[in-house]
Amino acid sequence: MQAVNIHDAKTRLSQLLEQVEQGEDIVIARAGHPVARLIAYTAPARQVAPPGGMAGEIVMAEDFDAALDGLFDCLEGNADA
Repeated sequence: MQAVNIHDAKTRLSQLLEQVEQGEDIVIARAGHPVARLIAYTAPARQVAPPGGMAGEIVMAEDFDAALDGLFDCLEGNADA
């Protein structure tokens, strides 16, 4: 694990990132005291729910497919609707 001060990290950031890509960890220090660690990014594993994993959590209303006649009459200026 390599340690660099903040000024060096700012001036050599591209080089330090190349080192991180090769698997090295970099510690960034201020006045000799570690402040941050530069490590390679790893994407989180995408979790996929198994089929049927939401069974019992989704409820569909009895009238979900009821006709929508007149639903938008109020937008067409029909005040009687």
